[in-house]
Amino acid sequence: MSLDRFYPIFDGLPWLERMLPLGVKLVQLRIKDTPEDALRRIVPQALALCRAHGATLVVNDHWRVAIDAGCDWLHLGQEDLDEADLPAIRRAGLKLGVSTHDEAELERALALSPDYVALGPVYPTILKKMKWERQGLERVTEWKARIGDLPLVAIGGMSVERAAGAFAAGADVVSAVTDITLNADPEARLRAWIGATR
Repeated sequence: MSLDRFYPIFDGLPWLERMLPLGVKLVQLRIKDTPEDALRRIVPQALALCRAHGATLVVNDHWRVAIDAGCDWLHLGQEDLDEADLPAIRRAGLKLGVSTHDEAELERALALSPDYVALGPVYPTILKKMKWERQGLERVTEWKARIGDLPLVAIGGMSVERAAGAFAAGADVVSAVTDITLNADPEARLRAWIGATR
């Protein structure tokens, strides 16, 4: 399966409206602390926006909303796996990406036959507090050897400048969050990402 090599993550429709016209082809919508009724309005709009721009939308966490909206992709963290109805997700035909941070989590993820595996944080990240230290590029190489043809997403502290190293270490896809959203010129940064990954 072929995924775009650049995978930004945004926390709302305003970011999608700004960034999709610039050529994003794979994007995750990661919204936390929002009531489900609001999500049920937001996710269908996000899906329509992505389809209008020829982009693939991956919904983080909210599997019921993703199913009901007719989404194609879902991303689950390890905590999310505890709550999710995986048979229902599969019956709905959703493709699944899973976060991993250590050996046990990788084994758990692979047992689910995911459609991609994410490894992070490759570098220190400011996005959220994590109990894991930076994984480093060596772990990227190790994970890729373990998962074979399954796409590997490198996430955590990623920047345009670090992307080439992640790809050289074995990542198929590089994901970015704050490198874009906290940049003084997010549009220019996004264009730089596209230039570095295509």
